[in-house]
Order: sequence, then structure tokens, then C-alpha cells
Amino acid sequence: MLTLKMLRDDPEFVIGKLAVKNFDARAIVEKVLKLDTERRSLQTESDALLAQQKQKAGLIGGLMKEGRKAEAEEAKKEVAELKAKSTELLAKADVTNKELEAQLVLLPNIPCDLVVPGKGAEDNQVVKMGGPEIHLPENALPHWDLAKKFDIIDFDLGVKLTGAGFPVYKGKGAKLQRALISFFLDQNTADGYKEIEPPIMVNAASGFGTGQLPDKEAQMYYVGLDDFYLVPTAEVPVTNIYRDVILANDQFPQKLTAYTPCFRREAGSYGKDVRGLNRLHQFDKVEIVRIEKPENSYKALDEMIAHVEDLVNKLGLKYRILRLCGGDLSFTSAITYDFELWSAAQQRWLEISSVSNFETYQANRLHLRYKDENGKTQLCHTLNGSSLALPRVVAAMLEDNQQEDRIVIPEILRPYTGFDYID
Repeated sequence: MLTLKMLRDDPEFVIGKLAVKNFDARAIVEKVLKLDTERRSLQTESDALLAQQKQKAGLIGGLMKEGRKAEAEEAKKEVAELKAKSTELLAKADVTNKELEAQLVLLPNIPCDLVVPGKGAEDNQVVKMGGPEIHLPENALPHWDLAKKFDIIDFDLGVKLTGAGFPVYKGKGAKLQRALISFFLDQNTADGYKEIEPPIMVNAASGFGTGQLPDKEAQMYYVGLDDFYLVPTAEVPVTNIYRDVILANDQFPQKLTAYTPCFRREAGSYGKDVRGLNRLHQFDKVEIVRIEKPENSYKALDEMIAHVEDLVNKLGLKYRILRLCGGDLSFTSAITYDFELWSAAQQRWLEISSVSNFETYQANRLHLRYKDENGKTQLCHTLNGSSLALPRVVAAMLEDNQQEDRIVIPEILRPYTGFDYID
């Protein structure tokens, strides 16, 4: 959420930067500034009336002592009228302020200077590629056929139990899920991230704090009876640990990691790109979250990118790293780097991680602050990244490591799985 100060100081700058996200902010910005002017005018008028009220009230006692009862009663009447007018103005100011805040949350985060304009995914910048070349047998299968062949993931049973996008993992498939979760958490904690096991349902305040509400409300599963939302990512509950928190200057960095199942409605997603594990409504993901001072957040972002890259390299998978253009950047992000794995059987790239710096956007919503070395209260920067999302990691791993009669498990995972092959 942008601050009023930013809009007051340079509205054209804000409008221009949001245009990089293909977001026309002019009408909202102009309305916000108009409402802000009205609110401040009402507040000023109310303050003036309160001053008059105080002055008049101060005279009443003296008039009564002097026996000027009629004048005292008239002063009391004037005080009551001033109080009523002031109360009315404050009520109007409150309504105006609520309307102003409702407009402010419609504005996305400003992209940082590294983000280039673009319409969508086709304009994202490839900043790095790595991993081995993949050579598959002639009769190579996509992961959904491999899952059926080796009886490790049952998509039809998931449809029976719940619906499309809710797969059932079986046997070595289930153990592979558990192995990957443990491996990712162990790698994250070894890098200094504190493990958290958060709730998988959050309240509306948490959804607002990290920016899922109101922007992505239609993409979340809602439990109406209790007014809870199933988490689309562990980022939401973990980052909200710091809602309404003021950190000390020496409490940085804050580094947390968590595993949760994740739930996304993925409304409007159809076609070939949703087959198998490519796009699910429920999936497992391990997340890393960092809370940083503003001056350190981009160094932290680089460290998070390097950490995720190390995970992918340890799994022996072919990957590329993309810097998202403005048109593909999320509502809340100032900058995002996506990791994609090469699916050799599908001949396409699969996104498996997004690493983002939100700068002060989430912190402003969360009221997440810290005391700097001068004792001044400042907004923190928040960052998060997938490390990693399992479905497409599993998809690429199954496809890229398939042999005629088995699937080879990456060596680093074998202590976790207890087996070297799926056969």
C-alpha cells in the first residue's frame, strides 16, 4: 500500500512507475488526493471549532461567579452547538478517511528500477541458465503417464475424493513428497532460517496484511462459517507473525521457513498447461521469508536467489532464472525473480519458485516497523521465496530422470527416500 506522503510529494512519479505494471493509476491517485484534501480540511475546521469550544467553556465559570447567569447560559448553549458541529465534522472526516483508505488499497506496489516494462510472460528477462542437458529415451513419457505407470500419483482418485487438481500420492510417490519437504526444510534451516509450523487457515486481517486481500480474494478458498481463508502460500501466516510488531535495531535479519499445504482456486485456468502436476488446487510448498532493514533488503534478495539456485543444483535439474517484467509482476511485488525447470518430456519450462522483494508495501499494511539507530520508527522491508514448490519439481524430476523401466532418484534425496529408484 502506497503512503499518502508519496502521493502528495510526487503523484506523477507514482502514476509513471505504476504504468510499468500496465496499471493506469491516474483516476485513483486523483481521487485519493481529493479525498485527502477534504479530510484534512474537515479536520482543520473541526480543530478550529474545538478551540472555540474550549475558549467559550473557559469563560462560563467566571461569568457564573460574577453573577452573569444569563450570559453563562448563553455560553453553555454556544459550547453545545460548537461541540455538535465538531462531532459532525469528525464523523464526516472519518467517512472520508475510510473512503480514502479503500482507494489506497486499490493501488499496487511500485516496481523497482530494475523492472522493465512489458505486457506479460513473453517479455520477462532471462538472467541465468544452469543445470545439465537432458537426454531422454525415445519413448519418454510425460509425468502424468509416468505416475500411472509406476502407480505413484492417482489423479482420478483425487477427482473422486474431491475434484480435479487434488491428486492422491501413493507409495513411493507419497514418500517422495515427504522426502522433498524434509530436504528443503533441512537446507533452509542449515542456512539460518528458523522453522515455523503455522496454521493453514488465516483471518481476513492476515490476508490483507500480505496483499492477498482484496486483490486475490477470488483465488482463495473461503471458509464462510468462520470467516477464514485457506492459505495460498505459507508467506501469508509467516509474514503476519510480524503484524503490529516493532523490531529493535539489532533484531535483523529475521529469517523464517515453513512448510504448508497450499490452496488456490486457480479460477480461469484451463487447457494443456493444467495437466497432471502442472497446475493444482492443493499442493505442498516450502517457503522462506525475510524481514530486513531497507538498506539490506536487496542484498538479502540476492542471497535468497542464490539459496534457491543451490537447491535446484543439488537436485541436478536444468533451470533458468527470469526477472519479471512490469506486466507479469504481482500486485504486491517491487521485483520478482522466477525459477523455471525444464520439463524434457513436455518440452516446456515449469515455474517452481518466485523470489520477491516487497520493499515497504506489505510492512505498511502490516504496521511492521523497527527503531533505527536514532530511535526513529521506520518501515521494514519484507521478502519471500518458494524453496521450493513441490508439484512441478516432482514433474520435472520424474520426466528428466526416467529410464526404460525406472525413475532415478537424485542422489541427495536418497537418504530421505530410502530408495534409489522408482520402479
